[in-house]
Amino acid sequence: PYQQLWGGIGAVFASWQGKRAVSYRRIENIPHEWGTAVTVQTMVFGNMGETSATGVAFTRNPGNGENKFFGEYLINAQGEDVVAGIRTPAPINEYAKSEHNKELVTLEKAMPNLYRELYGIQKRLEKHYRDMQDIEFTIEKGRLFMLQCRVGKRNGPAAVRMAIDMVKEKLISKKEAVMRVTPSQLDELLHPIIDPKIELEHKPVAKGLPAGPGAASGMVVFNAPDAVNWAKEGKKVILVREETNPEDVEGMRSAQAILTARGGMTSHAALVARGWGKCCVVGCSALHIDGKTKTINAGGTLIKEGDWVTLNGTKGNVYLGQLKMMDASEENKLLFEFLKICDSFRRLNVRTNADTPEDARKARMFGAEGIGLFRTEHMFYGKGSEAPLFCLRKMIISKTADERKKALDELFPFVKADIKGTLEAMQGLPVTVRLLDPPLHEFIPREEKQQVELAQSLGIGLEEFGKRANALHENNPMMGHRGVRLGITYPEVTEMQVRAIFEAAAELLKQGIKVHPEIMVPVVCAVKELTDQMEICKRVYQETLKKYNLKKMPHMLGTMIEIPRASLIADKIAEVAEFFSFGTNDLTQMGFGFSRDDIGGFLPDYLNKGILADDPFQTIDQEGIGQLMEIGITRGRKTRKELKVGICGEHGGEAKSVEFCHKLGMNYVSCSPFRVPIARLAAAQAVLKEKK
Repeated sequence: PYQQLWGGIGAVFASWQGKRAVSYRRIENIPHEWGTAVTVQTMVFGNMGETSATGVAFTRNPGNGENKFFGEYLINAQGEDVVAGIRTPAPINEYAKSEHNKELVTLEKAMPNLYRELYGIQKRLEKHYRDMQDIEFTIEKGRLFMLQCRVGKRNGPAAVRMAIDMVKEKLISKKEAVMRVTPSQLDELLHPIIDPKIELEHKPVAKGLPAGPGAASGMVVFNAPDAVNWAKEGKKVILVREETNPEDVEGMRSAQAILTARGGMTSHAALVARGWGKCCVVGCSALHIDGKTKTINAGGTLIKEGDWVTLNGTKGNVYLGQLKMMDASEENKLLFEFLKICDSFRRLNVRTNADTPEDARKARMFGAEGIGLFRTEHMFYGKGSEAPLFCLRKMIISKTADERKKALDELFPFVKADIKGTLEAMQGLPVTVRLLDPPLHEFIPREEKQQVELAQSLGIGLEEFGKRANALHENNPMMGHRGVRLGITYPEVTEMQVRAIFEAAAELLKQGIKVHPEIMVPVVCAVKELTDQMEICKRVYQETLKKYNLKKMPHMLGTMIEIPRASLIADKIAEVAEFFSFGTNDLTQMGFGFSRDDIGGFLPDYLNKGILADDPFQTIDQEGIGQLMEIGITRGRKTRKELKVGICGEHGGEAKSVEFCHKLGMNYVSCSPFRVPIARLAAAQAVLKEKK
């Protein structure tokens, strides 16, 4: 027996280095050096006849957070049978019943006394641990044994509901509630769902158990390696299995969603998907999967590998084809109630990067306290961009100051209307408008028809047009003639934009609407560049006051810190700039010497070999780029004590980066509208971690 015991203990220790375990740790960010422990426990048996059973239960529903005892069990079985999904488990009570197990006898009916005992124990366990518990139990010949309990995994909606409910039940404090929800769980509340109108028009081909939140569409694949490979090719896939096992983890990670024919709400697929917040439907018994022919028969409907299906992980429905998705309900009361708690702790303001009045309104709904980055160039892309883009192209190809001024005069009303709409939507909150930033060659038309139109409007031939266009070509445009450099060469370009901003603000003020524009000059690396542009801004400001008969207008003039040199001379730049906004995307690009567009070719190797801990374009590199930021803030505030500092790269919505910005003493972070709630949570957690 000792040999067997030591063999078992050794096997557990060895499993730490198993391929599956290593993969899981990487996905969950668990340090490899932690190691594992072994508990030696006397065995009890749930497979000793009809008076024996085994089960898994949760003190609250891990799928939606309701304060209801929830779980599944099997008579005459071992614990592994419940998790492995080999047999369909029965519900422990009426509440745990679903489409698939409603005919099965509940534990409450089959063994009422033991159910009452189990119910009492789970209540005591939750009260003791002050969190939802995942419990494993075995009944051996009519006697109940508790095998283990641990904090239960839950999806995002459940985590938020439990945090709010437990505060109301006085089980935990508000501080604990904020720390209970992870940014990725909060993100799940913002998951796409199937457009309800479209869903009503479609009948599900199969129904299963709703094991993971939101909805997803993808092409059917039947094994994990295919899921990984197809996803690498940029395809959206749904992994379909009889049931999943730990070997499938990489494929499950790569898939948009997971669909299984067997297994219950506590099966492997359900637990893993719930932990990740991934859409998942399990126990879909109507599916007959043929792994050899790679087909599914769903009640007479044949689904082949590569066919599109759509899953509703909240209802457990499976639909044929690619159904239209929409953003999750923005009126999510639970989400807003939770974020209110977060706001009572955070110090950092959270703004949004928005390009349209629609973006601005959406971000306001999510609690954005201003716009940290409004890109003027957005109006030249997408719907309704033809007219302003044509004017911009005329300006770019113009050779003389007169030609350029004429094109800018045509462009002016478009820019003004755009900025006016956004200032109005933000109702007096700060709106940071970045002056034209991209390299000009990006806007030159490639199609001959458009080139001819443009040449005709300027009264030049196609050959002359070609010469002018070629003259704009640069070998390294990202470090070329863009941003402030454009304003230095063509001051009239800066003047037009600044006039549009100030006139839009003045007209709204005259209508009694509050405004607070902030003008931001990008790509600055020398103080004299900024001084040159600020003189234009100040002159146009005075002219606008005179034109609209105003005494003053709230505004700020500042710059983006996105070139390493700007960080190093921040004390001098702060003599001119009233605020700094760190453009962390370009600062990372120039600090590392990595091209953001080409890093994909070698980044996976850098991450796998541990050369980089994180993708520096996702998470701020605190060691290097972070130092440049710290130097910039310290030196800037040495000159201007009240210098306002923010960040406007996408890092502003990533939890670790938000925490770092808090530590640096920034005033705000800015991120895309759907990341605003995550930034609000991360900012609150940063304060609470600091107090610890």
